[in-house]
Amino acid sequence: MRVTGGWWLMSVELQIAGMTCAACAQHVEQALRHAGARDVRVDWQLGRATVDPYGVPNGELVRALDDTNYRVQRIVEAARDDAIDSAGYDYDLAIVGSGGAAFAAAIAARRRDLRVLMVERGVVGGTCVNVGCIPSKALLAAAESRRRAIDGRFAGISTDAGPVDMGALVAAKDDLVGELRQSKYLELADEYGFELLDGNARFVAGPALDVDGRRVEAAHYLVASGAEPHVPDIPGIHASGYLTSTTAMELTSLPESLLVIGGGYVAMEQAQLFAHLGTRVTMLVRSQLARGEEPEVAAVVRDAFEAEGIAVHEDITPDEVRRDGDDVVVLAAGQEFRARQLLLATGRSPRTDGLGLREVGVELGARGEVTVDAELRTSNPRVWAAGDVTGHPQFVYVAAKHGGLVVENAFDRAGRRIDYAALPRITFINPTIAAAGLSEADARQLGIECECRVLELEHVPRAIVSRNTRGLVKLVAEREGGRIIGVHIVGDGAGDVILAASLAIQTAMTVEQLASGWNPYLTLGEGLYLAAQSFHRDPSKLSCCAA
Repeated sequence: MRVTGGWWLMSVELQIAGMTCAACAQHVEQALRHAGARDVRVDWQLGRATVDPYGVPNGELVRALDDTNYRVQRIVEAARDDAIDSAGYDYDLAIVGSGGAAFAAAIAARRRDLRVLMVERGVVGGTCVNVGCIPSKALLAAAESRRRAIDGRFAGISTDAGPVDMGALVAAKDDLVGELRQSKYLELADEYGFELLDGNARFVAGPALDVDGRRVEAAHYLVASGAEPHVPDIPGIHASGYLTSTTAMELTSLPESLLVIGGGYVAMEQAQLFAHLGTRVTMLVRSQLARGEEPEVAAVVRDAFEAEGIAVHEDITPDEVRRDGDDVVVLAAGQEFRARQLLLATGRSPRTDGLGLREVGVELGARGEVTVDAELRTSNPRVWAAGDVTGHPQFVYVAAKHGGLVVENAFDRAGRRIDYAALPRITFINPTIAAAGLSEADARQLGIECECRVLELEHVPRAIVSRNTRGLVKLVAEREGGRIIGVHIVGDGAGDVILAASLAIQTAMTVEQLASGWNPYLTLGEGLYLAAQSFHRDPSKLSCCAA
């Protein structure tokens, strides 16, 4: 008999008001532990704490927060079996979705010799291989190649680029996607020996899954259905027609002009992709371009886009969209913007419609995301969620870590959690944006006394010899002790440097340690070293490769 699953005899969930950061969660956890509760898990973002009361009355748990800035709004008790006997189920793990989170979970489960079913209603492989990372970066690389051909930054070198055969470019992208889907997904399913089922899955009482009339019962379920492009509610948008980041990469002819609504990483990548291919691009940004980045980084990107002829209009909220002959017209704040095509890049929404999650007691958030605790468990103890559908950072490497973590927590009772403190992120434009850790504003909001330095790439020899000094490195460090808590880079090649920055944060490296370490000369990575040096020395007064 295989035994898996829950390990509490009783849990109490406290819905708590007033938490705004990780430090708040620590205060709440300490107060509840002091009252005698055990196994305390606090999620400040979801505004709740889950505890084993260990005999402590609910009233005492409420009163434990009386001397704090937080208050208990609601208490939910849940009795949970000490173990789940999976012998009575069809599968140990049934997964809805087939992307990065789903495959990571399936592989981890099969390594434990568990019975796994994966249900996919569309194309196997999820966002990354089909409509996200792989196709977009393949097209971005091609567009960047064309841009470099007409750049003309090196004396004595003459190159040119002709018109783009969009049909051939997209066909080559599709071939690459098909090859990777086959080798990295379909063949792996056969190799690891888990079942792939094509169909529409919906949760029904049990909990169980109904897959096109077939009832599937499993000891545990994983929702890994991903996310899809968000379509804002703008009058006339549906009648006028629009592209998304998915459909834009399927065009077989290059539009003469393009309006892009959005200012985040998808909007920036798509805008520059088409601009580098020869399209006239205008961006309409509700707030600011690259709003989530450091202001110094956003300023560099804004200047770079304008230098390439990408028109960026900030603080613009579209009022209406309409068609005028072959053009699409966006009306905003008394202005009229027109182009041959309109691209919506206003974020991605968790894909939960039609899954019947509420029917089995799984709570959803305001944007339709599956709400989970720190261990990725939903409000139903046998249902877990991972990846983009949770509303957590939407990166495939986050989804993959989620998938493996769910299997450890569900079947090994590991109690593992994801730590995002050193999470790296990259926007694949040129100059590339790469960051890890806290921004200066984040640090100050958390009450951390910090000190920052900004190093322009004009001080980095790699950028100088490449004739491409547009960009900078910004370090955020604790004022006392100098521990590095944030690194922000914008420049050609920044994505290849951010792993070192992430490791510096993860290992609690100080500015002094970074400044006294090795710095390989004539790499962009030397910018990290020089930025650390700038806390105590003027980098303009350093000799090349001098310590």
